[in-house]
Amino acid sequence: MNWFEDFGGLEWTYFVLACLGTVLLIVQIVLMLVGADDGDADLDTDTDGDGAFDAHTDTGMSLFTTKGLTAFFAVGGWTGVVMLTCGVNTALSVAVSVAAGLAAYFIVWAVIRAVLRLQEDGTARYESAVGRTASVYVSVPPKREGRGKVTLVLQGRYAEADAVTDEEERIPVDAEVVILASSGDVFVVARKGAEK
Repeated sequence: MNWFEDFGGLEWTYFVLACLGTVLLIVQIVLMLVGADDGDADLDTDTDGDGAFDAHTDTGMSLFTTKGLTAFFAVGGWTGVVMLTCGVNTALSVAVSVAAGLAAYFIVWAVIRAVLRLQEDGTARYESAVGRTASVYVSVPPKREGRGKVTLVLQGRYAEADAVTDEEERIPVDAEVVILASSGDVFVVARKGAEK
């Protein structure tokens, strides 16, 4: 353990920053693996509010992230410790450790950004259903006098949506319809074969 005895002030600074950065980076990785780093916190209460806390989370999309900072301190600190213990002069060790830390920072940022781009947007795009066939689940009243419901496969998943029609007669349950238009989350439908 003579290694620690030769440490000066800068070596100890590098060492402490490297240890803190490494520990925080490991904690973040473990939390990410178990899914506990999303920052959502819900609280059920008997108040007039909804009980949900809004929390800003580190999504990795912004340039300044805690994951990037911890990578900067971990890699930069260890680089500085190694360079100083190998006898490299102080100015060069500071420059190289900052460069190594910045490289780690941007690599972590780029990796997180790339991973987040792989996520699928689960938002249903109702306009993509126009022209498709659906099945009536709840009968659709005539002349837009009320709403019925239709079911269809939308974006690869089973979906149910409100529907109206301009037809003169009610469209019964289990009838096949064609979606003519989409207005928000409501479809305008017509019986299959009767569409204009």
